[in-house]
Amino acid sequence: MVSSSVVPYIFLLLLVGCAARPLYPLPGRRNDRNKQPLQTFRAYNIAHRGSNGEIPEETAAGYMRAIEEGADFIETDILASKDGTLICFHDCILDDTTDIANHKEFADRKRTYEVQGVNTTGYFLVDFTLEELKLLRVKQRYPFRDQQYNGDFSIITFEEFISIALDAHRVVGIYPEIKNPVLINQHVKWPGGKKFEDRFVETLKKYGYKGSYMSKQWLKQPAFIQSFAPTSLVYISNQTDLPKIFLIDDMITPTQDTNQSYWEITSDSYLDFIKEYVVGIGPWKDTIVPVSRNYLDTPSDLVARAHARNLQVHPYTFRNENKFLHFNFSEDPYNEYDYWINKIGVDGLFTDFTGSLHHYQEWTSPFASGDKEATRLLHKIELMLSKFKYFN
Repeated sequence: MVSSSVVPYIFLLLLVGCAARPLYPLPGRRNDRNKQPLQTFRAYNIAHRGSNGEIPEETAAGYMRAIEEGADFIETDILASKDGTLICFHDCILDDTTDIANHKEFADRKRTYEVQGVNTTGYFLVDFTLEELKLLRVKQRYPFRDQQYNGDFSIITFEEFISIALDAHRVVGIYPEIKNPVLINQHVKWPGGKKFEDRFVETLKKYGYKGSYMSKQWLKQPAFIQSFAPTSLVYISNQTDLPKIFLIDDMITPTQDTNQSYWEITSDSYLDFIKEYVVGIGPWKDTIVPVSRNYLDTPSDLVARAHARNLQVHPYTFRNENKFLHFNFSEDPYNEYDYWINKIGVDGLFTDFTGSLHHYQEWTSPFASGDKEATRLLHKIELMLSKFKYFN
């Protein structure tokens, strides 16, 4: 039997031991209860196609980098391969962001299909199997960005993308898009008459994604579903209660499935209709604040009208390079973030530079240090108590 005089000393050793090592489980042994929760007190930092300002878009490395830099959500576009696997890729053709041109074995695959009313020629992702797509390597879209990672990374699947979020050391949400559903449903067929949208939702359910916005289930594994196709969002509304975001293109681009104009889909009557199916809208930022000669004009009332209907607004896309920064911001992306968060009042931002937005938000609206200390203390207590359960 241990002497009572020794107990305080043992307790002190336990405290010292707990303080001397990081309070993180070993890889593969992580307990979800110990993960830092999703922050919900400030606008969401949405990593647009990963940290693609630094690393080629929609790659595993780009998503992991975004998580490291502080992203709340990692965003991706979902398409499908010829054999029905859901793939993370933005363009319907492979020409601009892969090395497909170097693969002579695929030279006869070039096709011309109608995409959103326009004849498009290229190497379409829907004409390649998953095995063939994995042979390709991804490259940076913009020539003025870092090219050193070109050829290093492969295309990833939707399931691989989900695994990256679930394996993160803190709670990281996902923000997948039902991309070009009209094209996909025309060219890819699944057994039993299932549609692209069905497979999309089935994959989310397979990995435990469920729950309405801010529910306990949702906060454990946060996800927004986004699409430019309103019919897809309406179609899946009876399949999942996950929050949905209706994406809005520029003023002259009609919806890809219903051929509605920008003016119609941003009208009060349409917002009243779509709010029954979505929790927010994701407009191109220049549709919220028009631009003339690279200067901002008077902001529209779209954000105010959306907020009046309890709809969130997550505009896209924020980029650091001068060519994307309007003159009002003096070539400073932090000025742009400040304008959109504090003057326009948006609820989330799609950014190619996750680290920049995270730094801005930590400077202007950081986590309370007291909250961090309380969380660390709770983790210490939990670990200490877990040691004693083996002596009962």
